[in-house]
Amino acid sequence: MSNYLKTLAVVIAGTTALSGATLAPAYAETVKLTILGAGDLYNFTETGGRGGFARLNAVARAEKAANPNMLYVFDGDMLSPSLLSGFDKGQNTIDLTNIVPFDIAVPGNHEFDFGTENFLQKVGASEYPWAAINITHADGSPIDGLGGTMMKEIAGLKIALVPVAQDTTPVVSSSGDWKFEGTVSSAIAAAKAARAEGADLVVGVIQTDHANDREIAASHAFDVIMSGDDHDYMTGYDGITAYVETSTDAKFLAPLDLTVEIGENDGKRTISWTPHFRYIDTATVTPDPETQALVDELKTTLDASLNTDIGTTNTALDSRRNIVRTEESAMGNLIADAMRAANGADLAITNGGGIRADREYEAGTMLTRRDILSELPFGNVTVVSELTGQQILDGLENGFSLVEEGGGRFPQVSGIKIEIDTSKPAGERVVSVMVGDAPLDPAATYKVATNDYMLRGGDGYTAFVGGNVLIDDRNGDLMANDVIEYILQTGSVDAKVEGRIVKK
Repeated sequence: MSNYLKTLAVVIAGTTALSGATLAPAYAETVKLTILGAGDLYNFTETGGRGGFARLNAVARAEKAANPNMLYVFDGDMLSPSLLSGFDKGQNTIDLTNIVPFDIAVPGNHEFDFGTENFLQKVGASEYPWAAINITHADGSPIDGLGGTMMKEIAGLKIALVPVAQDTTPVVSSSGDWKFEGTVSSAIAAAKAARAEGADLVVGVIQTDHANDREIAASHAFDVIMSGDDHDYMTGYDGITAYVETSTDAKFLAPLDLTVEIGENDGKRTISWTPHFRYIDTATVTPDPETQALVDELKTTLDASLNTDIGTTNTALDSRRNIVRTEESAMGNLIADAMRAANGADLAITNGGGIRADREYEAGTMLTRRDILSELPFGNVTVVSELTGQQILDGLENGFSLVEEGGGRFPQVSGIKIEIDTSKPAGERVVSVMVGDAPLDPAATYKVATNDYMLRGGDGYTAFVGGNVLIDDRNGDLMANDVIEYILQTGSVDAKVEGRIVKK
């Protein structure tokens, strides 16, 4: 457990004693405020009887009915990736959340997987406001349809909702030339500004990782932080700032109740509050009927086209997150082989973070279209570019630079064999690369199949930018289609781990 979480787990001792040493204000009113946060909502239906939009909407409806002084916030990632988003670019998530709208929604990095134009289309279709204080056009001008800090008056309280997006978005998604200012610095500055403008409570609605969460919380600029991105369920309080990490796919929810005392001391308005965290395992929640009806309709539409057999795997396949992001994977080999074969490339490199189903397939499993689209939900296109051996080497060094952290840039490959030494510093880990039977020649040019996201420099693959593009994203086929066709043509799958990536 991190020091931050240990700190958050304990209310600072002595607070009561300290307050008792001062003149107690004459409280005039007590307000109960409920804040429900949700984020990282991908699958439109439940998983194993838990989560999904129907259960989320049921909880949101119940909380609104129980307490009119309620805020419902979204802290990023819904348009992608999912099986259905590969078809509708996330429209299903907008339709499902419009049933019980948020008070505010912050765009996560996955809101841009289909580009900024699609994001703005989805904003226009939303019956709730989207906002982020740190996103602008490249010239610094505001994005139409994207708001900033929101001030809300609830039961005599002036509450600032500070929406903050993840500043790494341009690296991990397709946000075009939009500018993302620093998450931490922007958040703290906006919170202080809101306080100066008279906010009684400052609530951060933020998509960022735990490291940034810790820094933002330690600033004590916020009363409450609702954070997404890490896919964890987590709550904490350090006596000043309350914190909720909002889980994923609404599997576990944490409504936060604040008992707020509004008073007066020496003629000045005073605000104090205490938090109460509640835990909801949505396996215990009855789905919202209106939402479930739409979920069932979406599921029926999908089933007809996706539950189609394409071929049997003769070997075990593994797409678990901790495998595809840290080592050679049979599923990764299958995907890379299909990309290379479909385009006549010398080699193929694709990022393990784009392989998403997080499951195992026993030998003898009949694979379906649904299986492949679940593995490759982003709608990425296979592209081909002529790259020098040096560009390939630089790209591979980037791919192995975050092995310890399980970074999504880890490469799954075809047509090459690589030896790496993870004890060496990032950028110096590739020991050798063989292309076929010959060593990689830094000065030679190779025909490389990859995905359109990486070709644009995504996941840090800036070395792949600037090659001679032979097949671009307008002319290439979906990666998923390449894999489906590859399996259909071969009739079965024989992919296995065979030493393409060897760690010293």
